[in-house]
Amino acid sequence: MKKLWIVLSIFILSLVLVACSGGEYRVKVGTFDQEIPVDNYKVYYEVFVGAFSDSNNDGIGDLKGLINRLDYLNDGSKESGKSLGVEGLWLMPIMPANSYHKYDVRNYKAIDINYGTLEDFELLIQEADKRGISIVIDLVLNHTSDLHPWFKAAKTAIQTGDMTNPYIEYYSIVTSNQRLNGHTYYQLYGDYYYEGNFSSTMPELNMDSALVKAEIVDIIGFWFDLGVHGFRLDAAKYVYLNDTAKNIEFWNWFMEECYKIKEDAYVVGEVWSGDASILPYYEPFNNFDFGMSGVSGVISATANGQDSVNYFTTYVGNWRTQTKSKNPIAILHPFISNHDMNRAAGFLSIANHRMHMAANLYIWSSGNPYIYYGEEIGMKGFRGSENTDANRRTAMLWGDKDTVKDPVGTTYDVANQTNGTVKDQLNQKTSLLNHYKTLIMLRTQNPEIARGVYQPLVFQGYNTFGGFTATWNGSTVGVFHNTSEEPITINLANYRSQSFQSVRGYAGKGSASLSGQVLTLDGMTSVIVK
Repeated sequence: MKKLWIVLSIFILSLVLVACSGGEYRVKVGTFDQEIPVDNYKVYYEVFVGAFSDSNNDGIGDLKGLINRLDYLNDGSKESGKSLGVEGLWLMPIMPANSYHKYDVRNYKAIDINYGTLEDFELLIQEADKRGISIVIDLVLNHTSDLHPWFKAAKTAIQTGDMTNPYIEYYSIVTSNQRLNGHTYYQLYGDYYYEGNFSSTMPELNMDSALVKAEIVDIIGFWFDLGVHGFRLDAAKYVYLNDTAKNIEFWNWFMEECYKIKEDAYVVGEVWSGDASILPYYEPFNNFDFGMSGVSGVISATANGQDSVNYFTTYVGNWRTQTKSKNPIAILHPFISNHDMNRAAGFLSIANHRMHMAANLYIWSSGNPYIYYGEEIGMKGFRGSENTDANRRTAMLWGDKDTVKDPVGTTYDVANQTNGTVKDQLNQKTSLLNHYKTLIMLRTQNPEIARGVYQPLVFQGYNTFGGFTATWNGSTVGVFHNTSEEPITINLANYRSQSFQSVRGYAGKGSASLSGQVLTLDGMTSVIVK
């Protein structure tokens, strides 16, 4: 295996880019000779199915409920302005599990009974395809449920002395004197212990096992056959706890197997760490950019006026360069919150347009932005002193007769939801929801933003104004932000030799205009210029 890793790493680190039609690129990856299309630029929307939309009045969101809401997410028309316009969905775990969140998988090739059936999932894929929506599912490989048949078989084998049973090999099972410092173990039987770094109910799989790897190949093939575009990899840095080199070796193997099955497989990893720790994982796949997220991330800090716009655009440019040094086809994945974080509307004011500006900063930026369900209507959710993430995963506020309820364990008072529902905001021209629609539509109309070569423009002496240019297929656009309350007038010719010709669109509290090379941009507003 070590030899394979060395060969694979050499190939990945020496990726050969080949220009294709339309200005896109293809790349040869791994130890097999195959070109890989890499045009995976989309706006994604994260959905906790159990709290999204309920189709059968049991209070639990389900796949049919999600299908019923697809036209809200994308009605198939890029110009209608009626739907949100997202192009991809990340579904939090949908496989059978004991918990409400379903990160403790009992069966990797089935749908949890509360969410529906495999037939429902196939229908979701079909309906999503009609609207140009790609489906990405959460794949939890670090651990299983302790009720998974594999673990139950391993436990029974040890209890009965059947030490040749192959399922013992599936898990990180050791004797007392084999336990590693810093790892968490629970007694299985007698002197045998199993590793469970997240919970006693989530035993760790043994990724050194060829049997486990064969199961993984079977699992990813199963879901690719059903039509998923790819996977979000949970807890990617925990496969081998505190061993980045072995983790990357494993994930290089995983990606090669994905590409063998689906040449345009899309995979994004969760490595919840600082940038320095995330960066090595860009070798096998793209990753969520946690440095941009949360209350202290650069997006909210810039939107709230704590960081300058110059700092933000320079940060994005530098981070993009670093990730591409690991993998030339790297795509950034910015976001402001997800299911493990307090919701963004709690630290970004909607009334003061700070939430709007945060959305401008990350949706009009390089790569694939991820919207957490309900973010677009300013839903709130705060863990506080409560020991439950359910408070961050409450029921979507539709404002109609949807019967979906908060998940088990929620203590977040619905009275704290002060920004209204989807129904409330749909017909409000200046609502946050309609702001998101505008952002996504203009992003789609200007593909240079996501795909283009990113060049920050540094505006000396300005803290609340800044921007960048993006060039793709011979076309260049500039994106500029004003995070102050006051309008600004600035001659762009002083900062860029090539001239801009027209305003492609703007979003925010005010408007924008271009006279020659003089840009006038209202406060709390962003603009795209050609």
